[in-house]
Amino acid sequence: MDGALVSIIVPVYNVAPYLERCLDSIRAQTYPNLEVLLVNDGSDDASAYICRAYERADSRFRLIDKSNTGVSDSRNKALDQAQGRFLQFADGDDWLTPDATERFLHAAESTGGDLVVSHFYRVAGERMVSRGHIRGSGVLTRREYAEQMMKAPANYYYGVLWNKFYRRSIVEAARLRFDPQASWGEDFLFNLEYIERTRLVALVDKPLYYYFKRGGSLVGSQANLRRTVRMKTDTFAYYKKLYQKLDLYDEQKAGIYRYLLSAAMDGAVPPLAPKLGDDE
Repeated sequence: MDGALVSIIVPVYNVAPYLERCLDSIRAQTYPNLEVLLVNDGSDDASAYICRAYERADSRFRLIDKSNTGVSDSRNKALDQAQGRFLQFADGDDWLTPDATERFLHAAESTGGDLVVSHFYRVAGERMVSRGHIRGSGVLTRREYAEQMMKAPANYYYGVLWNKFYRRSIVEAARLRFDPQASWGEDFLFNLEYIERTRLVALVDKPLYYYFKRGGSLVGSQANLRRTVRMKTDTFAYYKKLYQKLDLYDEQKAGIYRYLLSAAMDGAVPPLAPKLGDDE
């Protein structure tokens, strides 16, 4: 590895009981060349105090303090300031394996992958299980990855940010950002836009992230109906655009429609959004 700087983005909102575990796991990474952007989204607990303590103790940590405008805006603020060649995301109530960044970076640089995707651990109480979808390591073309994704479009493996590793040059060339008005599937919309601009996807079949399932998390609130319907419509449009570009739409449209139909009939936020529902 060539010492590339990696930017780890952590949105923080009222996660004081869990935050030190998350930040300790980042400080303990075997790959050291990091900048850690902590975005405090107007927390009213001790979260900001904890972030400041880590900022004082480790020069790689930087706190961005702002009013409560939501997780998408928090991530956008961090993207505007990120300097790393690669981007990695974590939530303040989750944590990383010690070798997560090192393995992500090795996979990206050894394969030329524009996106790296890993398995992860799902933690609920005392129960912890490994989750993923595509078996084995290696590299897929964008088309091959899209074909796999359509087999389980609502799986966390594809929808979330935190089991993935991104090239910042791709994000910035297209000015990819999160929709601050989104309340459903904002991570997945970002991923669909990013995938459209990739050539190769590298796979890591080892879990590199601990997703802690709890209530009252970053996206745990129900959106108003109009906004949710708009986001579901936008998701369908992004799906259609991606699969048309890959000449896969006619082949996969039945699956796309089945997924969107099930989402439309579900009054709640379906399991593409992190921290809600199951990953299967």
